[in-house]
Amino acid sequence: MRTRLANRSARLLLAAAAATALAATTTACGPEDNGASAPAASASTSTDASADASDGAESGTGGTGSGSEDSGSEAGAGADKGGDKGAGEGGVGQSCGTNDLDLTLTPKSQAGGYYQVTAKAKSGITCYLDVNTPSVAFGSKPEGVASPVGQGGEDPIKLSGSAVAYTGISPKTTKEDGGVEFENVIVSVTDEDPNPAELALPEPAVVEKPIVTNWSTNPGETVPVIV
Repeated sequence: MRTRLANRSARLLLAAAAATALAATTTACGPEDNGASAPAASASTSTDASADASDGAESGTGGTGSGSEDSGSEAGAGADKGGDKGAGEGGVGQSCGTNDLDLTLTPKSQAGGYYQVTAKAKSGITCYLDVNTPSVAFGSKPEGVASPVGQGGEDPIKLSGSAVAYTGISPKTTKEDGGVEFENVIVSVTDEDPNPAELALPEPAVVEKPIVTNWSTNPGETVPVIV
């Protein structure tokens, strides 16, 4: 009786030990085998994907760069063509500034005495006198500003090479004694010209209610008189 119980107990212990060993073997092998194969496949897939992405990026960058360069070249060529066209065919031309002109003053005896101012474009310059009447003043005070009398007048006048334009300035239009004496007269093509010219008079002149004519290519039309 005791022998059977002992044998039965021994068989139960052996069965339990075998089950334990089998469980341990399964636990040790299963995760290790699965873990070894899965990361290997994942790494391979990741490497291939990275290579494909890199190839695609390089291909896309090359295409973009080429397109940009071509576009830039075409744009530059178009700009050059536009610039050549504008320079070659020309347009109306630039307006004359006072510093574009050589101005000379000559005293005249007609009409009680006046000053004839001749305007000529400087060498290499072609410009237009767009404003009909020059701005003329003796000194900086309002009473020294010459009033336009409307004589002559061509608008615009092209100045280039030997072409000239004239204007006439009368420093005094009153018959009474009086006035202020000046040695220079300020002449500019417009009131807003930043570079007016100061012309020396041959001798000091008494100035009172001065007048000025329009620009004209005919000097006979620039003898200033009050109508």
